[in-house]
Amino acid sequence: MTDADAVKNAVYDVVVIGAGPVGENVADRTRAAGLTTAVVESELVGGECSYWACIPSKALLRPVVARADARRVPGLGAAVQGPLDTAAVLAHRDWYVSDWHDDGQVAWLEGVGADLYRGQGRLAGTKQVSVTTPDGTEHRLTARHAVAVCTGSGAVVPDLPGIADARPWTSREATSAKEVPGRLVIVGGGVVGVEMATVYQALGAQVTMLIRGKGLLPKMEPFAGELVAEALTEAGADIRTGVSVTSVDRTTPDGPVTVELDDGERIEADEILFATGRAPRTDDLGLETVALKPGSWLPVDDSCRVEGSNWLYAVGDVNHRALLTHQGKYQARIAGAAIAARAQGTPEATGRWGAHTATADHAAVPQVVFTDPEAASVGLTLAAAERAGHRVRAVDYDLAAVSGAGLYASGYRGRARMVVDLDREILLGVTFVGPGIGEMLHSATVAVAGEVPIDRLWHAVPAFPTISEVWLRLLETYRG
Repeated sequence: MTDADAVKNAVYDVVVIGAGPVGENVADRTRAAGLTTAVVESELVGGECSYWACIPSKALLRPVVARADARRVPGLGAAVQGPLDTAAVLAHRDWYVSDWHDDGQVAWLEGVGADLYRGQGRLAGTKQVSVTTPDGTEHRLTARHAVAVCTGSGAVVPDLPGIADARPWTSREATSAKEVPGRLVIVGGGVVGVEMATVYQALGAQVTMLIRGKGLLPKMEPFAGELVAEALTEAGADIRTGVSVTSVDRTTPDGPVTVELDDGERIEADEILFATGRAPRTDDLGLETVALKPGSWLPVDDSCRVEGSNWLYAVGDVNHRALLTHQGKYQARIAGAAIAARAQGTPEATGRWGAHTATADHAAVPQVVFTDPEAASVGLTLAAAERAGHRVRAVDYDLAAVSGAGLYASGYRGRARMVVDLDREILLGVTFVGPGIGEMLHSATVAVAGEVPIDRLWHAVPAFPTISEVWLRLLETYRG
């Protein structure tokens, strides 16, 4: 063995596998606490969110939603009736993802004092991580205190006849495409499905959505999916529920794809996007070296420490608690603080809403779906609250009846709901659906996470005339 072939060893307080937003935040918190930290990344620093998910999808959606809003404003609608400039929309997306270069993210990571190892990282036993770099160099990293797995999740493509030759899109291809297909079939009605349907229908594609269940956005209040489906249908999309894909066929590499449904119907399209779920990126992580199952989700406690371990943490999508970038970053702040406290022997705040407890994962997860109309929610839906055994009441209000909504857009359509815990008189969940409501969600998040009593919310006066005045109307409806 030559010197070049020798394994290079290094010791750190903390080793983080995965340099997406979650891994970056773990590193930031452990470095802030004075712990030496190594970060391992096999792709781009910044991860899925920065290059193939949140950032590019919202860059694509912003022009679509802005045009839709403008068309509802008297005196402006006629000026924005033409098609979107597709080339400009795609160029805007490319700029936001830095043309899929990670120099800026690398500079940030170096700025916090973390060491970056590019390559495939795998567990190699207790507190051990091996890294194989693109040139074949192997590093063996030892963690004094903790290893944090922040490898995220990847799109699931079902094992259907013809799937390999069909070259289906996943969310990655949908958010990074260089051209707009003439006809796009989208399988799945969750967040990725509805957001990409919104984008591509607006950019000129004929979109067909195939939904196995009863409707869109099944994890939100039912009216959210109903209002989004209504708008997509009016925009020209064909939404079919209660159907399943049984096979796909692309006879020639550059030709169309044919989709066969369980009722025997065949649909031809230029591309097919599967938005049918996520799986943890743990299949090639060396989990077997620490008595865990490769390819599995990693159950954790509320500090994101893997169950049964005192050194291994799983943060973000990989623990299957809340598959959202902002929630993973929240977990990273909690986990980073917990790792530091345990390394330094300082007291831990493990009570509900404590500094080392990811309570929001259970009680106050916020999400915005950037469709037209937008859908936003935090906390529990009515059905989830009832399943959990709470004694609750749902209070609904038509957003169109709020003065601010009518001023925002002619013909405004939307709805708001708050789910009230009748025993404690606090909010367990809030949902808004309508144009321009995404920025309202944080007020609801504060109310739910803060467990603000209804009596105190009565004194939080919304400015007139804003859409936020719906808060007053919801409280008036509740009080009667």
